[in-house]
Amino acid sequence: MSRLFGSVRARATLGATLVVAVALVAAGAAVLLSLRSNLIGEAGTQAERSARAVASELAAGTPYDKLSGLDGDDGPVQVLDEHGRLVAASEDLERISGTDTDRVKPQPAVKPSGDDDDDDDAAEPLEAGEISGESVFSNGSATIDGDAEDYRFAAVEVETHDRGHLTVYAGSPLAAEHGAVRSALTVMLIGFPLLLGVVAAVTWLVTRRALRPVEGIRREMAAITHSEDLARRVPEPDTHDEVARLASTTNETLAALETSVERQRRFVADASHELRSPIASLRTQLEVAAAHPELLDLDGAVEDTVRLQRLAADLLLLARLDAGERPNDARVDLAGLAREAAEGRRGVTVDAEPVEVAGSRGQLGRVLANLLDNAQRHARSAVTVQVRREGDRAVVGVADDGDGVPEDDRERIFERFVRLDAARSRDDGGAGLGLAIARDVAVRHGGTLTAGRGPAGGALFELRLPLV
Repeated sequence: MSRLFGSVRARATLGATLVVAVALVAAGAAVLLSLRSNLIGEAGTQAERSARAVASELAAGTPYDKLSGLDGDDGPVQVLDEHGRLVAASEDLERISGTDTDRVKPQPAVKPSGDDDDDDDAAEPLEAGEISGESVFSNGSATIDGDAEDYRFAAVEVETHDRGHLTVYAGSPLAAEHGAVRSALTVMLIGFPLLLGVVAAVTWLVTRRALRPVEGIRREMAAITHSEDLARRVPEPDTHDEVARLASTTNETLAALETSVERQRRFVADASHELRSPIASLRTQLEVAAAHPELLDLDGAVEDTVRLQRLAADLLLLARLDAGERPNDARVDLAGLAREAAEGRRGVTVDAEPVEVAGSRGQLGRVLANLLDNAQRHARSAVTVQVRREGDRAVVGVADDGDGVPEDDRERIFERFVRLDAARSRDDGGAGLGLAIARDVAVRHGGTLTAGRGPAGGALFELRLPLV
C-alpha cells in the first residue's frame, strides 16, 4: 500500500477523490433529506385537505353513510367520536396503523352527554359546526381492498350539532415520496462512482502534467550526481510558478556549489604548492646535515619550520572559516586590541578611542596583526592605526606611507594566495593568505574590510564592525 501511494501524483489523486467523495455524500444526503421532507410535507397537506373536507361535511350534518370521503379513492379515512370509538371508516379498509385506533369497522355511536364538556382543560372547546384550525400529523400504514401502503395521516377535530365532538383521520399515500427518494438514491449510487472516476482520472492527468517538469529536474539532478559535472543545470520551465522557482533555485544552488568546489580545488592546489617549498627546503637542509653535520644551517632550518608552522596555522584557520565556524559573542575592546597588536612594532602609532564590539578576541586580533604585517611590509617608514566610531559602526583604519594599492587590484588582493609583486620572494611576501583571512574574519563578524588610499599616499585598510 505504501508503494502504491508512494508518489505525489497518487496521493494527490487519492486526496482529491476522497474530498470529492465526502462532498458528494454530504450533498447527496442533504438532497435526499430535503426531497423526503418536501414530499412528506406535500402528502401531509393533501391528507389535511381530505380530512377538512370530511370535517366540513360532518359539520354540515351529513350522515356517516353519505360522506363523500369514505369511498377510499383518496386514501383511508376514519371518524372517531369523543370517546375514541370508530363511528365511520373508508370502504374496503382492512387494516390501519398510525391513528388513535386500529379498528376498521364502525362501532355503535353513543349519544353525547353534557357532563363531558369540560373534560379537556388544555384544549379550548369548539362551537357547534366549528372545525379546529390545527391539525395533528402522523405516519402509518393501511390496507385498502388488498393494497397495503404507507400513509401520512392528518387529524382534524370538528364539533357537530347532533353528534358531539368528532375527530377525522385522513391519509395521503407516501408511495410517491418513497419512489422519488429511491429514484434519487439510485441515480446517486450510479452517478457518484462515475463522477469520482472522472475526478480521479482528471486529477491523475493534471498532476502528471504539472509534475512533469519536476521529473525533468530529478532526472537532470541524478545525471549531475552520476557524472559529477557541476557545470550542468536543470531545465527551467517557462511557467512562472512554484516549479519554475524550484528549478531556478536549484540552478542557483548548483552554481554556488560549483563555485565552492572550484574554490576548494584551487585552495588545495595552492596550499600544496605553498607547502612544497618550505618542506623541500627543510628536507634538503636535514639531508645535508645528515651527510655533513658541519654544514647544518640551523637558523635556516628553524626559519623554514616557523614559516611552515605559520602556513599550516593559516590553512587550518581558513578551513574552519570555510566550514562555517561562528565567532563567540564576547565583548572586545578594539582600542586595547589595537595597542596590543602594535606593541613592539617599530614605526607604528596608535590613535584610538574606546570602542567595543562583539566577537572573537583571538580572530579579531589576528585581523589586526595581519593588517599591520602587510602595512609594515610595504611602508617606507610609518604605519598609523586609528580606532573610531562612525554611527553604529566601529572603524579600524591601518594606513602606511608606501606606494599604495592600484585601484584595479583593491579587490583582488583579498583573494587567497594572491601576490601583486610576482618578483617578490616568498619569504618576504608570505603566502598571500593574510588579507584573505582578515576579510573572511570580518565577514564572519558581520563587518567589512576594504582597501583604499591613505592620507600619506600609501594603502589604507578599513575594518568596519557593528557596535555592541
